[in-house]
Amino acid sequence: MKPLFPRRERSRSVPSLNVASLPDLIFTVLFFFMIVTHMRDDDVKVHYQVPQGTELQKLQRKSSVVHLYIGRVGNETRLQIGDHLVALDEVGDLLVAERNRMTPEDAQRMTVSIKADRDTPMGVIADVKRELQQVYALKVNYAATEK
Repeated sequence: MKPLFPRRERSRSVPSLNVASLPDLIFTVLFFFMIVTHMRDDDVKVHYQVPQGTELQKLQRKSSVVHLYIGRVGNETRLQIGDHLVALDEVGDLLVAERNRMTPEDAQRMTVSIKADRDTPMGVIADVKRELQQVYALKVNYAATEK
């Protein structure tokens, strides 16, 4: 007896995947992550934990910001600008050097962002502010985390 619907022999193969647009997709994702990722500029050598605050604002122009870290190395309070641990009397000279490296527009807007440990004595911060005043670095920002 012959079947009513005879079976035909078909080759069943999976259609090939078109990967022509895959490099475009990979480069688009790569550029996205390159744009939105912030690379840390400084290698922080001091241990600090910033205090918490309620009335916080973000800095507008990051190219004119110089970060000054105040924290602990062992049992000693130390200062760091950029990647260098510095003494208090070197702060002014390093800030003048940083200002000279900036464009004139950024040098005019230069802001010193102090990232101090929450347990840093106010005497140390007052001494740092006195050094900043001597080199006319009068725009000071204190870093904090949100409560």
